[in-house]
Amino acid sequence: MLDPLMRRLIDPPLRRAGATLARAGIGADGITLLAFVAGLAAAAAVALGQTWIGLALLALNRLGDGLDGAVARATGATDRGAFLDIVLDFVFYGLMVLGFAVAAPQNALPAAFLLASFMGTGASFLGYAVLAGKRGLSTDLRGRKSFFHMGGLTEGTETIAFLVLCCLFPQYFPLFAWIFGAACWLTALSRVVAGWQDFAGGPGRD
Repeated sequence: MLDPLMRRLIDPPLRRAGATLARAGIGADGITLLAFVAGLAAAAAVALGQTWIGLALLALNRLGDGLDGAVARATGATDRGAFLDIVLDFVFYGLMVLGFAVAAPQNALPAAFLLASFMGTGASFLGYAVLAGKRGLSTDLRGRKSFFHMGGLTEGTETIAFLVLCCLFPQYFPLFAWIFGAACWLTALSRVVAGWQDFAGGPGRD
C-alpha cells in the first residue's frame, strides 16, 4: 500500500548511489548475495534474543535490497538478478519470522500463522505476476521492475515496518504477528479477487 510513496522518496538517492557503485565495478548480484548474508545474520540474532543486533542487520539487508536494483538499472537489469532478488527476499522474510519463533515458545503459534499468511501473499503475488507478464501488462508505480508488482494492503514497506516493530518490541511479537498475518490474508484475498476478474477468458489452464 505504501510502496509507491516510498519509492518516490528513496529512488532518487538510490539511483545516485547505484550509479556510483556501478562505475566502481560493483555488480548487482554480488550486492544481492551480501544483503542476504546480512539477512541470515539478522534472523540468527533474533533467534538468539539479540533483537537490536537483528535490527541493525535488517537495515543492512534492506539497504542492499535497494542498492542492488539501483545498480542493475545503471548497468542493465537481468532476469537472473530479478529471480535471485525476489527469491531471497521471500526467504529472508520467512527466516526472520522463524527467528522470532525460535526465540520464545509463546511466539511459535503466531509465527506459524504468519508464515501461512506469507504463503498466501507470496503465491498470489507471484501467480499474478506470471499471468500479467504473459499478457504483456506492466506498471511502474513501484519503480521499474523486471516483472509485474501487484500492490496490496501489505507490501514491502509494511513488512519492513512490521519487522522493525518486532525487533524494537519483541515481547509484543505475538500480537503483531496475529494482526499483520490477518492483514496479509486480506491482501491475498484482494489479489485472488483481482486475478479472478482480470484473467477471465483468454488461454485456459496449463
